[in-house]
Amino acid sequence: METTLTNIRPLADDLSHLLVTIGETDSDEQWSKVKTSAQALANGLRIRDGADDVHTALGESSLPETLTKLLSLSLHGSATPQGIFPSVTFEILRVAANLCMDHDGNRAQLLEAGLPQAVVSLLEGYAETVPPPPHLEPLALSIPHLQVIRTAIGVLLNACIGFDAIKFRLISLEVATTILKLSTAIYPPASWSNFTPNGGNPEANFEEIWALRSGLSNWAWRTISELKTERMNVTLQIFTPDILPLLTSPLLVYCSESPQPEPPSLAVVPNPASLLSSDFEVLEESCMLIESLSLDVEDVRLSLARGLHFPAEHSGVPCLSSILQFIEFGSYPVLWHILDESDRKRKEKAFDMCKAALIKSVVEVAGEAIDRPGGDFIYRMVQWIKQYVSLMDSPNSKNTIHREDMVICGSLSLGNLARRGCRKELSTLLSPPYSLAPILTSKHLLSPTVDIRVKHGIIGLLKHLAQVSSQSTLIHTSLGDAGVVQAICDSGIWDEKSDAMADVVQIGAIGVVKHMCNANVRHTLMLVLPREDNPAAPTGLSQILSLTKRSDSVALRSEGTRVLVNVIKSLWSHSVSNSAKPEEIVNTTAEAEDARKLAMRSVQNQDCALALASLVVRSGRFPLLVNEGVVALSLLSTQATGAPLVLDAILAPITTDLPSDPPPLELESPSSESQSPVATPATTPKSALDMLALILKNIDNPANFPLEVRMNVCSFLSQIGKHTSGEKLDRVQSTLRPVLEKLYEKSKSSQGKEDMLRKSMKRVLDGWRSA
Repeated sequence: METTLTNIRPLADDLSHLLVTIGETDSDEQWSKVKTSAQALANGLRIRDGADDVHTALGESSLPETLTKLLSLSLHGSATPQGIFPSVTFEILRVAANLCMDHDGNRAQLLEAGLPQAVVSLLEGYAETVPPPPHLEPLALSIPHLQVIRTAIGVLLNACIGFDAIKFRLISLEVATTILKLSTAIYPPASWSNFTPNGGNPEANFEEIWALRSGLSNWAWRTISELKTERMNVTLQIFTPDILPLLTSPLLVYCSESPQPEPPSLAVVPNPASLLSSDFEVLEESCMLIESLSLDVEDVRLSLARGLHFPAEHSGVPCLSSILQFIEFGSYPVLWHILDESDRKRKEKAFDMCKAALIKSVVEVAGEAIDRPGGDFIYRMVQWIKQYVSLMDSPNSKNTIHREDMVICGSLSLGNLARRGCRKELSTLLSPPYSLAPILTSKHLLSPTVDIRVKHGIIGLLKHLAQVSSQSTLIHTSLGDAGVVQAICDSGIWDEKSDAMADVVQIGAIGVVKHMCNANVRHTLMLVLPREDNPAAPTGLSQILSLTKRSDSVALRSEGTRVLVNVIKSLWSHSVSNSAKPEEIVNTTAEAEDARKLAMRSVQNQDCALALASLVVRSGRFPLLVNEGVVALSLLSTQATGAPLVLDAILAPITTDLPSDPPPLELESPSSESQSPVATPATTPKSALDMLALILKNIDNPANFPLEVRMNVCSFLSQIGKHTSGEKLDRVQSTLRPVLEKLYEKSKSSQGKEDMLRKSMKRVLDGWRSA
């Protein structure tokens, strides 16, 4: 029958009259009539193709208020409907759900009548009956009650889709937590496989019961998804850490260290494929929600971290341990064999994505000081990395499932811990029983064929360790003995074929060798000189310089050139014996010193000089980088071979391409005086010579280029003339002499450090006059 206002209006009027009658005489007969009229009205409202705008007309009538009052009266003062009334409540809710579906006007009318709030109160009444998680068995509820809960969730879903007023009201009532609490108790994944209602008869009402339970779960997740939808690029916060036990408990259903037998009740399940899909939906939604909460909400990260050591944090539910258990032991369910191949493969891919999501969560939580050395979490992360390398080394490695994802999780998590840890704690990772250094440099973790995601985690961890190596002899020695510099050079991370996807990893690898070569000739020689067993292979330094030439990343080029700075400073400032371990000093011979001198000669070339000059020109906004480049150029200029190359480099035209934002560099200040604001030259320099003039003038702000940088420029200018002469040197002097003379004259009354700069400028001018 066509839905028209003529045949629908009387049903709504009947409910209004019944409401008045019940107010006077509350009898089962009257409620039976409410159920009949509401059922007919709900059925009629399902049809929306009639000639009349029935939904709008009813929404503007007294029907929303009538429904709200009838819903409240049907509870008779209880939190949930009792006796015959669940079926009445169910039909009232059906009318409300169909009335507001795809209709913002009616949503507003229902909100004004208070119906969404009444529905939330009803759901809260049911939630009070839910025991604490984990839920191994489904919450015992009759079919009428299941219908009420599912339809109540449906009302809220229909009401809030795209309608912010109701959405914000529901969020304020914390309904998402209530819905999640009910859903996880009513539909625990896989609980249908051994469900035996009605005295052990597995077939009795099975299909109807589990259609209701799985449908309820689906509507619950849809409602939660709608409530947390972004608005104006802000994700609405709808959960607190209290819901973590509800999200992590379903993970354990998929954890098993040995295959599980097929449940005996499968033969009587009418549609197992559908229930398997519902199970997996719970897993997917739980994993994605855990991930998003871990990434976005600090309280959630802290709660997960605390729960590892204090079970009371989550009422005894080991949330983080459950996540780790799923990552390590979670596997595709045995029952998936009944699915068609395409569906099974799709689910397997999505299952792997769930693990990836939880790995992100664990890595984020690890950054919250989750554990101390010797704790269970660190031990487990270390073991995941060690087990992988051990399995790869075993003769049967080809027949073993290789868990790169566990290596990625372990290395990134330890890297996050290392980023926050102190020197003593980091040293523990490289000491027994962990002794991670030789593991991290294994060919199974650092080689051209290793997955870039594995390299990302391993190199990130190595970088955090190397950053404090200058403060810890144990860390520096352990990484050195493990051959970390050579392992990275051989890993292929700086190869051209890695460029497209490995910018971050390449910069990380550069950071490792930069720190390892800082004031250490032994590691510097490994980076600069060819390998004895493969002299034709490109050296690590040549790989880095080639990468800086072809890269568009300003950060990568700057960090790559800073490796060259550390190489030059180490080779020029330290003998091999100063870098060797005490037991090696006796074996440090003239041959080793010859190797250092060979390495010094190898960096005295035009490419190196131009790279340093480019660092000076392109780093005008970063005085510390400018200073590093100037110091390295000065050291090169101390050699008769290097000085002419440096002179050519500072005169060569260099294109600047400064980023709009500072690159993510590690800027270690040589002194507290050097911690200056970012400098912005008024004139764009076209060569390093132009940049030197700008540094000396310091025209924008007295604090832009610290005195130390300007004094180092003067030292460089004094040095460059000792091994060079002719027209090119004359160009340098004719450009900078007027600048120096003017600055010298203006600084006659200078005192303290300013006077030291004045004396430096005088030495330069005096040297040029006597030349």
